[in-house]
Amino acid sequence: MTKTISVHTDIENLILFDGVCNLCNGAVNFIIDRDPNARFKFASLQSDIGQAVLNELGHSTTEFDTMMLVKNGAVSSRSTAALKIAKGLNGLWPIFYALIIIPPFIRNFFYNLVSKYRYKIFGKSDQCLLPTPELKSRFIQ
Repeated sequence: MTKTISVHTDIENLILFDGVCNLCNGAVNFIIDRDPNARFKFASLQSDIGQAVLNELGHSTTEFDTMMLVKNGAVSSRSTAALKIAKGLNGLWPIFYALIIIPPFIRNFFYNLVSKYRYKIFGKSDQCLLPTPELKSRFIQ
C-alpha cells in the first residue's frame, strides 16, 4: 500500500524502522551492506520524523508493526516497502520485486505474521540502534 503524505522530508529514499527491534536493526544492516551508493537513509519510527509520518497516516505512535519507505512524499509500508527496497539494492535482490504481482493481502499475511512474533523470535533492544561514526550520515536524528 502506498499513501502520500505532507510531512516535509527532502530525503528521496527514507526507510523508517522500529529502532528497538533486533530483526529490523538486522534488516537495516542488510540494506546498508547492499547499498554502497548510500541511496537509502534511515530513521527510527520512534524519531521525530517517524512519529510525524505515523501521526499523519493515523498509525499508532507506540506500537510499531511495519517498516516504511518514504519516497518523494509517498509512503509504502509492509511487504510493498520491503519489495521496493529490494528493488533498490545491489546484487540479485531486485529480482524479488517481481513478487509485487502477488496481491498485497497475500504478501502482507506473511509480513504480518513475522511482524507479530518478531520480538519473541529475534528479541528487542532497550534503546534504538546507534550507528557507527562511519554510518552516522545515513541516519536522520
